[in-house]
Amino acid sequence: MPMDLDVLTLVLLALFGLAGGIGITAVGPGGVLPTIGMFLLTGLSPAGVAGTAIATHVATGALGTAAYTRSGQLRDAVTRRTATVLAMAALLGTPLGVLLNTLVSGRGFGMLLACAVTVTGVLVWVRERRAGAVGSEPVSVPLTRISVVGFGVAVAAGLFGLGGPMLSVPLLVVCGLPVLSALAAAQAQSVVIAAIGTVGYVLHGSVDWGLAALVGVPELAGVIVGWRIAHSVPARRLKYALVGTLLALAPYLAFHS
Repeated sequence: MPMDLDVLTLVLLALFGLAGGIGITAVGPGGVLPTIGMFLLTGLSPAGVAGTAIATHVATGALGTAAYTRSGQLRDAVTRRTATVLAMAALLGTPLGVLLNTLVSGRGFGMLLACAVTVTGVLVWVRERRAGAVGSEPVSVPLTRISVVGFGVAVAAGLFGLGGPMLSVPLLVVCGLPVLSALAAAQAQSVVIAAIGTVGYVLHGSVDWGLAALVGVPELAGVIVGWRIAHSVPARRLKYALVGTLLALAPYLAFHS
């Protein structure tokens, strides 16, 4: 690890990972929480924060993809097509995001992260209102629209060290895709984003593997918990709690140095 962290900080980082994993598969945007935790609680550079965070999403994305394959969403042809287009867009967008990260200062990273968190909170709120008007069966969304969403999400994910569902899930729901289908497609895209992003940050020497394990193992446990929540528990309260948390953290992130 980059420094000696006290026990309380280590516990808090693990809890950020657990909460992030739950949010990834239950709501979508939970993947930002490990990034927030590492930015606020460690002295890592922007590249160190993003690189370490994105490394944790390789395993969580694979586990989330397996979970949604088991529950049937990724066996549907429309959802598989959506996931494929998102993944292809990630091949181009993720390296660009990694490159942009190397150009920002710590203060600039905090400001950009605050903006991303705020946008995500608003998108989750819009998604919750939109979800009631969207059916439960997968619908065909134009490929160009999916490509634009996938590319934009991949750039942001590469920049901040995210897996992708943080932004892609609410955006896909706004485009008309049912929530479970959007969650499933986003998990598949996140594998590509995380793999490419991890390679990029490893080449920059910006992945702290010890910290990645500390955050990533609880995050994996959270993925299973979140998947069960998504299928068996009305998650409206969880979504609004996440929105409130993100919007409350945004100003602090913007001025944290």
